[in-house]
Amino acid sequence: MKNKVTSVILNVAALLTASCVLLTGCGRDGTKVIFTTGFDKDEVFRIENVSCSLDEIMVYLTTTQNQYESVYGEEIWQTSLDGVTLEENVKETVLAKIAQIKTMYLLAQDRGITLDEEELGKVEAAASDYFSSLNETEIETMGVKEDTIRKLYTEYAMAEKVYRYIIQDINPEISDDEARTITIQHILFRTYTTNGAGTRVEYSDAVKQQMYEKACMVREMAASGESDFAELASKYSEDSTLTYSFGKGEMDAAFEAAAFALETDEISQVVESESGYHVIKCISTFNREQTDANKLQIVEQRKNEVFGQEYDAFVEGLVRNLNRDLWEKVTLIRDSRVETMDFFEVYDRYFGT
Repeated sequence: MKNKVTSVILNVAALLTASCVLLTGCGRDGTKVIFTTGFDKDEVFRIENVSCSLDEIMVYLTTTQNQYESVYGEEIWQTSLDGVTLEENVKETVLAKIAQIKTMYLLAQDRGITLDEEELGKVEAAASDYFSSLNETEIETMGVKEDTIRKLYTEYAMAEKVYRYIIQDINPEISDDEARTITIQHILFRTYTTNGAGTRVEYSDAVKQQMYEKACMVREMAASGESDFAELASKYSEDSTLTYSFGKGEMDAAFEAAAFALETDEISQVVESESGYHVIKCISTFNREQTDANKLQIVEQRKNEVFGQEYDAFVEGLVRNLNRDLWEKVTLIRDSRVETMDFFEVYDRYFGT
């Protein structure tokens, strides 16, 4: 049930520190968080000059509530973790999400980004479509008007557009080598132990030398072909995992460099890492499917890093105000006639690719 814009927001959210987007605590880097009573009627929070009203919150919250219930049933709300109910958790998640959207809307304004006529037309059509799908009970209990939906969709579209604007110059072309995933097997001889408190204790130089010589012996047995590598690993390795698949930047540098230098079925010399001494056998130097998947992941990571840097710089010093008295009164709607949950899907029908 996650549309394109929601995916963008969730990806960005993974990069941003909580102090940049939440309205429930003090921010870092001078970001001001103010709790005050100077709010308009039904105003839940304000970021600079951008406001969030109660009906906007209820659209997000009710959509999320009904999506949860469609999968897990109404009994899901009886669960809690460490004294925090799922309802409280979902409320905070919704607050964070809508605060992110509105902050990105401010960022779009700061960058001079606006919606063109075609996009404004899509906003109008989507708002009319979604609002007309609501029954009288849903309209009444959420307190929503069509203008509210129009405003929310406008901000969604602006948030997506500023994201695209900021990441537009990122090169989507990733080489096979950069994204390559290899599969190896290894035999590990550790050069440390752990004490009762779980603290790492290094072996003495004499014991390390013994482990190195043992690794060299096993390496010769493997390279000569007199013993099966997996059988040697089962007998000698101090790692319960025999096989690993990984890309660049995911493992210990020395281990990774040695592994990526191997050809299929080639066995390395003894390699030292932070864990100890390794003997590595390459099983596969290239996986087309995994490499293509890694390319997409690398591009997305670069986009989020670039956007996250601009976002962090922008939110420094923003004044954010939360109407805590009103926020604490917000609750889920307990009415079987309130079933709406396609707010995001309607948007995606008009703005999706």
